[in-house]
Amino acid sequence: MSDALINGLAGAGGGVIAQLITYPLQTVNTRQQTERDVKNEKRKLGTLQLMCQVVKHEGWDRLYGGLGPSLVGTSVSQGVYYYFYQIFRSKAEAASLERMKAGIGDGSVGMLSSLLVAAVSGCVNVLLTNPIWVVVTRMQTHKKASKPSLPGGAPLTPLDETVPAALNPPSYRTTHAIQELYDEAGIRGFWKGVIPTLIMVSNPSIQFMLYETMLNKLKKQRALRKVGSGVTALEIFLLGALAKLGATVVTYPLLVVKARLQAKQVVAGDKRHQYKGTFDAIIKMIRYEGVYGFYKGMGTKIVQSVLAAAVLFMVKEELVRSTRFLLTKGAIGRAKSKPQ
Repeated sequence: MSDALINGLAGAGGGVIAQLITYPLQTVNTRQQTERDVKNEKRKLGTLQLMCQVVKHEGWDRLYGGLGPSLVGTSVSQGVYYYFYQIFRSKAEAASLERMKAGIGDGSVGMLSSLLVAAVSGCVNVLLTNPIWVVVTRMQTHKKASKPSLPGGAPLTPLDETVPAALNPPSYRTTHAIQELYDEAGIRGFWKGVIPTLIMVSNPSIQFMLYETMLNKLKKQRALRKVGSGVTALEIFLLGALAKLGATVVTYPLLVVKARLQAKQVVAGDKRHQYKGTFDAIIKMIRYEGVYGFYKGMGTKIVQSVLAAAVLFMVKEELVRSTRFLLTKGAIGRAKSKPQ
């Protein structure tokens, strides 16, 4: 099994586990980013308050709206990203060794090369998986009616046994989101927000640059102190968290713009809520919401993304280590079993 495939599968596994743990936070954060109701903004509900409000009025299941396609998207995205990252990383390492043989550099991959490798891998990932994330955003921001009522606002009575079935719409499923998106904008609709998402490639690029820089420094320090260069799962967890924290703070405004474009657009009514594209969304947000609009829900996002990244890195490294150990053990066993 190739190193790229091992990293790809390990990344997919780590991504799925991280997603399962942090998904309710992700749903709340997407709603915070796409909130454009002035009345709701003034209330400034915290993360836990908003989470409780969703549970109270819409049920626990809404915190996991879009979990199915999100898990597919996470596994595919992480798998694609790590697969191509390892391929491009190997090429960069080979090029660095060639330069060292020619008397240029020390043979290690520099910070700029690491950033470029992560950026190219991210672009490939975005172009292939953007449709999945548009559908996920639609499902996360879809709001379910809390309690059915009769036309005019009157509550239901026990005699109105047939009314709930008529008033309650069917649950909002993946197929509904896909059909709704296609009816709105056709095939192009599945690539809504792709421009800010491509720019957002700088997030994992910065994240991996910070992560690998800190990891290499830690290993070098331990090698100099002659205490070995091994890194524990807890240290991987902390390095992943720090790297993601730095990347999230820098790129968060782009994440808000992307969520606004991918959420269901308000066709009628206030034109402040209608975005024709990335540039139009940025201009309207600056004009009507100010700088604050670009940082809505950032506290929630920092908690969610840092926790998810830390879990992802920890699980991925453990899976890679375990897989290599099993493959090596298997190869040794096969070699011993061969007749001399």
